[in-house]
Amino acid sequence: MKDKKMIFNNVPVTVILLTLNEEFNLPGALENIMDWAEDIFIVDSCSTDRTIDIALEHGVKIVQRPFTNFGDQWNFALEKLPLRTPWTFKLDPDERLTPELKEEIRELLGRETQHHGYSMNRRLWFMGKPLHVLAPVVRLWRTGKCRFSDVLVNEHPLVEGSVGKLKGIMEHLDSRDLHHWIEKQNTYTTMLAIQKMSGDKLSAASKLFGNTLERRMFFVRYFFFLPGRYWAQMCFEFFVRGAWRDSLLGWRWAKLRVEVRRYRELKIKEIKITHRFPILPKKEQIYDARIQIMELQKLVMHKEVINKGG
Repeated sequence: MKDKKMIFNNVPVTVILLTLNEEFNLPGALENIMDWAEDIFIVDSCSTDRTIDIALEHGVKIVQRPFTNFGDQWNFALEKLPLRTPWTFKLDPDERLTPELKEEIRELLGRETQHHGYSMNRRLWFMGKPLHVLAPVVRLWRTGKCRFSDVLVNEHPLVEGSVGKLKGIMEHLDSRDLHHWIEKQNTYTTMLAIQKMSGDKLSAASKLFGNTLERRMFFVRYFFFLPGRYWAQMCFEFFVRGAWRDSLLGWRWAKLRVEVRRYRELKIKEIKITHRFPILPKKEQIYDARIQIMELQKLVMHKEVINKGG
């Protein structure tokens, strides 16, 4: 095994990543933050590729836990991991912090801050190119001041207190190719359809005149009742979100976004007609013996067993 020592530059933040077969994205994600974050944790859902090897080669702290849902997996990470820094950062393996964003956070955490959380703009990449499409996402919060909505997919961090806005940009490389992108959207739309038909649990209250997340939940809940909804979404994706600035590539991306929403609606209708939920492929849950003998794994799993009354 290659021994790569971590060199931290004392930014008082712990970065947490969830992984499942992320050998393509993980090396770049770790290289992006290893000289910046004070601590890094990976919560792995029993990967069967080289994800574990890559994590161990980079010397990051890693635990394994079978996947339940995204919200539950994140709450496990926040509650059970021994987080020792005053700030926590959520990073997906396909995301990269720009140098400007890293420096902005370094300066921010070096002084007194008035907010308990911070959002930043995430720039979407599609077919290997960056789009002029930005979306605000909350990624940074005071340790202990955040939990996640307990939903199957599209979980959201719920910060206790005010949330500020950073100027820097985070790159979202999304998928390695269209094949992977379509596979991922197929899985997500199935999960969203199951979530809808299992009680329509949302990340927050749906309020037209609420905060940003509540307004988003309002349109998520009532989108399928709107006349001309797919035409309206196409206009929103292409003109409002700015995909028009990417010409034909932006048009293709916007059309695919509309189709993704249409797939979700069709899957919901199928469940109503057949009275049968689609079956998601079950992934083999094989623990890595190297992780199971580590003290960190024993610690976090012991905490979970105690909390469950085992």
